Amino acid sequence: MGPTLLSCVLLLLWLSSARADVLVQPDFDASKFSGLWYVVSMVSDCKVFLGKKDHLLMSTRDIKASAGGNLSVHMEFPREDGCNQVDAEYLRVGSQGHFQVPALGYLDVRVVDTDYSSFAVVYIYKELEGALSTMVQLYSRTQEASPQVLEAFQNFYPTVGLSADMVAMLPKSGTPASPAHQSPAPP
Repeated sequence: MGPTLLSCVLLLLWLSSARADVLVQPDFDASKFSGLWYVVSMVSDCKVFLGKKDHLLMSTRDIKASAGGNLSVHMEFPREDGCNQVDAEYLRVGSQGHFQVPALGYLDVRVVDTDYSSFAVVYIYKELEGALSTMVQLYSRTQEASPQVLEAFQNFYPTVGLSADMVAMLPKSGTPASPAHQSPAPP
């Protein structure tokens, strides 16, 4: 086996074991996790994300527990010209709080930490445009995350190889039905 091939094999083994070390919330309860969440911050090594992170706005996730521990997730991504909406099924794999979302290229999604009432830290390992990447999202029940919640997020993402220069603190965006996203009334 050549040195380059051996290096690739070792890298893949290391990545597999690194993801295996990401734990899920103990005793995860999908019904408590259901409801509206704001994505207040994200960090990722995805090249597409890094190129757009300074222009992203706060998005939402409306989550409903479904059969077998799966989640039905309605996502809204505000843009200057309206709102992009996506519905996806988070399919449970293994333990509660561990999912895959094939429709979005999410190979591994884990709810790492949550108190259900104010915050959640969500780990995502995905494939986009043929490249694998890691992302961590900070969910909040409100558009403001407390300093303690931000600290939990900041303490976690370095453990999966992400750094502070990859972080986007997402500005408030309203929702598509809010005054910030409605067209002004004609004169």
